[in-house]
Amino acid sequence: MESEVRYNYRMKDQKVRTGVGAEFKNKKGFTLVEVIVGSAVFLVIAIGAYNAYVGLFKLVDLGQYRVLAVSLANEQFELARNMPYSDVGVQNSIPVGLIPHQQTLVRGGVTFSVTSTVRNVDLSFDGTIGGVPNDLSPADNKLLEITVSCSDCRGMAPITLSGRVAPKNLETASTNGALFIKVFDANGQPVQGAAVHVVNVATTTTIVIDDITDDGGLLQLVDVPPGTNAYRVTVSKSGYSSDRTYPPGGADNPDPSKPDATVILQQVTQISFAIDRLGSLAFQSLTPTCQAVGDFDFSLTGSKDIGQGVPKYSSNMATNPSGLLDLGSMEWDTYVIDPIDTVYDIVGVNPLNPVTVNPSASQSVQLVLAVKNPRALLVTVKDSVTGLPLSDALVAISEDGVSSTTETTGKGYLNQTDWSGGFGQESFSNPSKYWSDDANIDNTTVAGDIRLKEVFGSYASTGTLESSTFDTGSVSNFYNFVWAPSDQPIAVGPASVRFQFASNATVTATTTWNFKGPDGTSNTFYSVPDSTIWNGHSGDRYARYKAYLATQSATNTPNISDTAFTFTSSCTPPGQTAFTGLSSGTYHMSVYKAGYSLYESDVVVSSDWQEWEVELGH
Repeated sequence: MESEVRYNYRMKDQKVRTGVGAEFKNKKGFTLVEVIVGSAVFLVIAIGAYNAYVGLFKLVDLGQYRVLAVSLANEQFELARNMPYSDVGVQNSIPVGLIPHQQTLVRGGVTFSVTSTVRNVDLSFDGTIGGVPNDLSPADNKLLEITVSCSDCRGMAPITLSGRVAPKNLETASTNGALFIKVFDANGQPVQGAAVHVVNVATTTTIVIDDITDDGGLLQLVDVPPGTNAYRVTVSKSGYSSDRTYPPGGADNPDPSKPDATVILQQVTQISFAIDRLGSLAFQSLTPTCQAVGDFDFSLTGSKDIGQGVPKYSSNMATNPSGLLDLGSMEWDTYVIDPIDTVYDIVGVNPLNPVTVNPSASQSVQLVLAVKNPRALLVTVKDSVTGLPLSDALVAISEDGVSSTTETTGKGYLNQTDWSGGFGQESFSNPSKYWSDDANIDNTTVAGDIRLKEVFGSYASTGTLESSTFDTGSVSNFYNFVWAPSDQPIAVGPASVRFQFASNATVTATTTWNFKGPDGTSNTFYSVPDSTIWNGHSGDRYARYKAYLATQSATNTPNISDTAFTFTSSCTPPGQTAFTGLSSGTYHMSVYKAGYSLYESDVVVSSDWQEWEVELGH
């Protein structure tokens, strides 16, 4: 009995481990990751199947839309074919008829737009109007074009059907003429698909034509009623400039260069228009040292005229407070810039004034400004053959034939003419101050001059002065150091006025200024006015000068009234220089550059600002 009990117990234990209970314990379920991945896969497959299902229905719908559109176009075409020939035309158009130009029609619950165009066709079998032989009845038959579109039918392109309708009877001599409209671009190439809008403005009969040019840029209107300046034509295209005719005798344009078209009996009137892709202009107003000047006012005038002295484009505008102005949708043209600001004048334009805008091009323009000091004369010097600006040309003007002022094109300059504000200024912002001196400099006795200090009737034997930091605005090339007067009293001895020059790419509170002479060392000095600055300074942005005064006589002192250095930077306009502070009158101008002929002319300065252009030949 005991062994039987043990056997039963073992059997139950075995069932627990290997039987039904064991199956429940050892069976594995799905983890959360597996459920998510499985769901994602199912979702991808389901979405793909749904998109395919939807796409199939879209294709079916598109096919139905196209069938309806073609059926509608055929319907309109057959309606026109069954009209009397004289009625086959568009209302208020040429040829005039009963067909509406635009219709909105519903077919199969879908709304369609229907555009109908009818044109007279001059066939060559009996000659052409204006040709050989001259066809006096050029309206041989009519070309009918039906375009059906649907804005709500996604993916459906417009359907266009065209065909000809011929008269049943022989043609008779025409009492009308023809108007041919030619459209070309800036290169003289035909513009296909240009929109042409024609309106009869000379009669009580309303004629309005909207059509497009063909592959040759031509729209031919045949059998047009005659009229003097009867047809106003406007030509345009998306992304292009526009062109048009103008009524003669208008208040703003009494004598237009392209008057409204005249159509003459049994003759061809051909009128041409020029349009091209629009460009843009981006203006930046700044100082010669690249500091932005905001709210600068100027005028912009195009060179294209629509009449005697009437420019097609003329507008006054201003840069924003940051000195920027962007003008989009500008027609290809050459634009003249004139300052109308009350505070600043233009002393340079880069590229040269006038500025050209080419089709599809973006042109950036720098307007280099200086505070008004009437009167100002901007001189631009160009090569007579290439038209390119010429830098390093010497421009001299004189009013009385004796005194003259000379400037160099393509170079900017920074100068100082007053030191009476004293020392302690690190950056050159106050034009009457400087950085430091050695206490032997007199900056107040003679207004605007520096000289050696006099103590108890005797001048100090030496003195030095270091300028504030000049900022050229960008990486620059340095050229010449100039000062005045160029002659000193004989008693002070030779080399009584000398200078050294220092430059740095950047400046900080700990910047060191290493002053050097013309050989790039601290042992030499600039002792002759208009000396060439050592080229090792080029490539830097910031500069200082140091003046050394000396005398051999206790009763005489040298003096300095002006200092300046020339440079070029990203804000220096090429081939230009400006004279400011001029009085009204006639000035003699001479322009010289090595390798070119000398230019001489008289210039009458009569306005607050004017520009003078010089072309030098070899």
